[in-house]
Amino acid sequence: MSLKAIVTGGGSGIGLAAATALAAKGMTVACLDVNPPGEPFIGIKADVTDDAQVRAAIAEAADRLGGIDVLINNAGIGAQGTIEDNPDEEWRKVFDVNVFGMVRVARAALPYLRRSEHAAIVNTCSIAATAGLPNRALYSATKGAVMSLTLAMAADHVREGIRVNCVNPGTADTPWVARLLDAADDPEAERRALNARQPMGRLVSAEEVAAAIAYLAGPEAAATTGTVLAVDGGMHGLRLRPAT
Repeated sequence: MSLKAIVTGGGSGIGLAAATALAAKGMTVACLDVNPPGEPFIGIKADVTDDAQVRAAIAEAADRLGGIDVLINNAGIGAQGTIEDNPDEEWRKVFDVNVFGMVRVARAALPYLRRSEHAAIVNTCSIAATAGLPNRALYSATKGAVMSLTLAMAADHVREGIRVNCVNPGTADTPWVARLLDAADDPEAERRALNARQPMGRLVSAEEVAAAIAYLAGPEAAATTGTVLAVDGGMHGLRLRPAT
């Protein structure tokens, strides 16, 4: 039986890589995005800050897929700065996408997930939820909320047969990071610094994060819920001496 999956933010980066990984596992995948991809996916345009759009998109995806077994809550945006740098309007916008967006999508998908025998939700979180990163106050606050939300959702829905987990990527080689690098005074120096920050000495690839997402979403992880899986080159847990 082919599982049916929805990926939000599936138009690029980690979302598109996750959709590709799920399809490779034999799942039928619908991608929700403001710029959704085409075949082999079912592309549906949706803005996660608009509850009516979300509900309509989830209903359309469920109809075209023939149900929903897996939800990958991946849509998100970034922000830079300390607490002095981002105005209230930007705080509201980033929380609206990164946190409330996940709530809207999961809330709309729950009735369909409850009918599945293999229901799973995977939320894309970040190393920013567990490590203090400079100039990421707003972004880190949203990802801390996503991690706590994941654990609360796992507790709320475990007896309904719905597993909920999240992945915490380190700095990933995605279009968003590429834009940050392009905007830096010295992009090559900034890339070297980001590489060095992760103990493995390189950025994480979108495909590596997608592999973790696909594992948590699949039946192989049937006994795993309420788990935070770091895909960060060792950044969260390792404390290495400086290289000599």
